[in-house]
Amino acid sequence: MPELARFFGIIIRMYSEPFAPHHQPHFHAYYQEAVAIIGITPVALLAGGLPLRQQRLVEAWAEIHQVELLADWQRLQQGQRPLPIEPLN
Repeated sequence: MPELARFFGIIIRMYSEPFAPHHQPHFHAYYQEAVAIIGITPVALLAGGLPLRQQRLVEAWAEIHQVELLADWQRLQQGQRPLPIEPLN
């Protein structure tokens, strides 16, 4: 699963299932042992969870980079590699 960004100990990844029906556009966020699945439009927790501080950071990052996340979602669904996305600093 391609890694899109890494910041503050959080890893952002997106699964690829080219040419197969997939759920709504989303990504996976990992922090230590916690995993969250975050929808892109709207930015919202779909499953799992992160500690509150990390979840808020991921949600803020996703709001800032929503257009890029959607573009990477489309690339992956078409069998292309996603582009990295700037992390939070």
